Amino acid sequence: MSEPRNELHLLREWDADTPPLTDPARARALFRLHQAMLTPTTLAPAPAAVRRRPVLRMAVAGVAAAAVATSVVIAANDDSSPRTQPVSATTVLHGAATEERRLERPIAPRDDQFIYTKEIIKETPTGGGRTRTYVDESWDSVDGSKRSYVSELGQKQWVPVYPPNQTDWPPRRWPLLKQLPTDPGKLLIALRDGPGKPDFNRPMKAADWPITQVFVSGLLRTSVLPRGLRSAAYEALAAVPGIKVLPHQKDADGRVGIGIQYVGPAGTPWAKGAPVLVFDAKTYRYLGMHDRRTAGGTTYEQWSYVAASAVVDRVMQRP
Repeated sequence: MSEPRNELHLLREWDADTPPLTDPARARALFRLHQAMLTPTTLAPAPAAVRRRPVLRMAVAGVAAAAVATSVVIAANDDSSPRTQPVSATTVLHGAATEERRLERPIAPRDDQFIYTKEIIKETPTGGGRTRTYVDESWDSVDGSKRSYVSELGQKQWVPVYPPNQTDWPPRRWPLLKQLPTDPGKLLIALRDGPGKPDFNRPMKAADWPITQVFVSGLLRTSVLPRGLRSAAYEALAAVPGIKVLPHQKDADGRVGIGIQYVGPAGTPWAKGAPVLVFDAKTYRYLGMHDRRTAGGTTYEQWSYVAASAVVDRVMQRP
């Protein structure tokens, strides 16, 4: 007997033989699915929008430990041989939050400006072949009131303005991002409950983690965030059950770091793990991501990182 199919299988297969599903398209679909599970009201379909890079895949968290410790090799400060010591996902993600607070420079973009992002993506067919490098530059309207111009794997296109009452989650527009709490616990609840008034008196439960994990990860994929929000998101991700550490991971420039990955329970589409976030082994600064994608029947190993991000006044303007 064939395995029963549901909406999550269909969402996952949207990547097959097509360009990768975009962040808002996937997040909106997951949000609408989540809302449909909570209420019998049918939500009106949201128009598709173009956006780079799919968010980390949704997975059922169950009751797995939030931080799985492993042993990673960390080079000593002198010329002695490297030493091995246990490092947990909590240590890495809280360290990344501390480093983010140290390096963060507050910005206050105007609604009529654009978020500029330059992303480097390298990918190699898993069966062997040459590595291709893409330099994707995108300009996203701060409040969605102007057309954005985005590039994904070299494919460039204009994105229409946000229609009235359109919802995306996690939010990409700056005015809505600023409304998200910078307390990690409250951020989890706000992302869990979606647009509107979050219920901070209702604690997180096992059934809440699937959609919440997707939204926290999606928030971290946004290149520019209000002050304190990225560090809060790192600490929020550390609380997600199923997060583990992978030693000796490489970023797109070949630097070896520590990987953080969500691994779902056996029998789920994410049992083999979601995309890997790579952090510097000493400072825990975020370096980039290691992922896989399938298109045209070919599976690719993919590495990516954000080379530059800034606020600019117009499309095609670079910092």
